[in-house]
Amino acid sequence: MNGFVLAKKILRAGYFWMTMETDCIRSRQQEHQEDIEEDVIPAEVEIPSLRIIQEAELSDAEWLQSRYEQLALTDGTIMSAVCHDQLYQNRMARAFNKRVRPRQFTQGQLVLKRILSHQDEAKGKFSPNWQGPYMVHRVLTGGALILVEMNGEIWPKPINSDAVKRYYV
Repeated sequence: MNGFVLAKKILRAGYFWMTMETDCIRSRQQEHQEDIEEDVIPAEVEIPSLRIIQEAELSDAEWLQSRYEQLALTDGTIMSAVCHDQLYQNRMARAFNKRVRPRQFTQGQLVLKRILSHQDEAKGKFSPNWQGPYMVHRVLTGGALILVEMNGEIWPKPINSDAVKRYYV
């Protein structure tokens, strides 16, 4: 049997490790190279608490070699796809980051607060989307802000900086 079939057999026996298939294929390939002169090739893979030995005729050796090459190509194709995926993700991140403009708020700046649809201030389709102006009382880490109304009343809850925009007088 080839390394791939051997790995499946080991898996059905209840054993598994991350490089099981590669180990079986390599072991089978090494045995094939060492015993290429004989009529019978013993394929042997040692696993803790399990030892599997299978014999194959020499005519099967050529078929095993071609199968090993096909699996090596499959590994290369998988690696190529992973690299392509990483390159694609990097390209997308670069394109996204070109458009993103970091918003920095400082204490004392005037801002407008977005009215979310679940809030009481959202009264319908033609109601305003922003309310304010408010003043930034404190800037917290991670982009959160504590706002203060123009009459001096401080909001008890911090608000995410995504939900505010700068107000220009």
